[in-house]
Amino acid sequence: MNETVKTLTSRRSMRHFKKEQLLENELQEVLQAAVNAPTGGNRQSALMVVVQDEKMVRKLSAMNAAVLGKTDIDPFYGAPTVVVVLADTQIPTWKEDGSLVLGNLMNAAYSMGIGSCWIHRAYQVFESEEGKALLKEWGIPETYAGVGHCILGYADGEEREITHRADYIRRV
Repeated sequence: MNETVKTLTSRRSMRHFKKEQLLENELQEVLQAAVNAPTGGNRQSALMVVVQDEKMVRKLSAMNAAVLGKTDIDPFYGAPTVVVVLADTQIPTWKEDGSLVLGNLMNAAYSMGIGSCWIHRAYQVFESEEGKALLKEWGIPETYAGVGHCILGYADGEEREITHRADYIRRV
């Protein structure tokens, strides 16, 4: 099995992270893979906001938890880096473009020994007044919407095993 297929078939979401921050060169390599994700018509509608400031990570986590109606949890599982993936809703393939960016982030991270997980609710977070204010603060146009949060960090623990349902693939 070649290395790419091995990465794609063995990557699992990580929900336990060490506190140490990613090395800058490793983060840049992961981001470069994400920048090269395919996009509809090469319109490149996605935008990544890399958050490593501990206070801002906590704020984003709290905003995400509020969408769930649970203020006593950390949906980011203590990960030291959060990549917020947004995309321009004026481009018809914005959701797909952002999703491919998230996939590349997670697969590239795994290939380098970095844990990751896609955290949902970015759309709701950035539709809120607080979220819209953050986008404005970050200089991001109002046409951008949240696609997902990719949490990144060095794994602290083992990956969980996963099985696939028997009818996952059908041939017709």
